[in-house]
Order: sequence, then structure tokens, then C-alpha cells
Amino acid sequence: MSALITSTEQETTDAGVALGRTLRAGDVVLLYGDLGAGKTAFVRGLARGIGANPDDVSSPTFTIVQEYAGEAATLYHVDLYRLEPAEIDDLGLEDLVSADGIVAIEWAERWRGRPEGTGVVEVMIHDAGEDHRQINVQCSTPNAQR
Repeated sequence: MSALITSTEQETTDAGVALGRTLRAGDVVLLYGDLGAGKTAFVRGLARGIGANPDDVSSPTFTIVQEYAGEAATLYHVDLYRLEPAEIDDLGLEDLVSADGIVAIEWAERWRGRPEGTGVVEVMIHDAGEDHRQINVQCSTPNAQR
């Protein structure tokens, strides 16, 4: 597991850029953290890292899934915050995960499923006091070596 402390939104975004540059189609990024922790800022960085326009990224709380075309792959940005478990089941995340894109899921703890056969990256963003964020990143095989 890797850990990083950031003190600005830009640093959180930059951490996402670094991870985004390592991602490939089929990878899944599961994001965990409290409301306002910086999950969307991190996804903005993922978008930039894969060659998508980071200015297009906003929290998909009301649209649930947003799609951003990047040079390396398409990024599917999912927000499960306001969904009930049955609605999440009906969303078809398994199908989205098996698509030829990268999937970033905010509030991933609300999903009862778990992607299989893909590169899974878990990103936990926690308040570290005084406007600091601690970002913990854990990768599962097969892409953990990137």
C-alpha cells in the first residue's frame, strides 16, 4: 500500500494524474472517503492522466455515471452516494466494469459486488487535519506492478 499526504486540492488532483498514467482499459478504481474528502478532485486527475479533459469532470451525484473520452481509454465516473442498494444492483456496474474503459467508482463501499478478473485499485482518502488529506492506494493484481 502506498500513502501520500496532500495539502491542496491541486496536490490531490496531481496524485490522481500519477495513478491515471498507469491505468489501462479494464482497470477499476474504487474510491472511499467522507463527503468533501477529495474523491472528485482525484478523479479529475485520473482523467488528465489518461488524456481526457479534466475540466469536464464534476461530481456525478445526480447523473450517476459520466463518461470522459481519453487518449488511453474512456473513463467512466460513477457516484453511488445517493443510491439505495437495489438501485445500485440495477445500475449494471458489472457490465460497465467489463467494458473497454476505466471505471472510477466514488462511494464504492455502497457496492455489494466486486470486480473480478480486472486490475483493481482501492483509493482511500481521509482527513489528516488542517486541510491535509491522506491518500492510501492499494492495487490488486494483475496490474499492481505498474
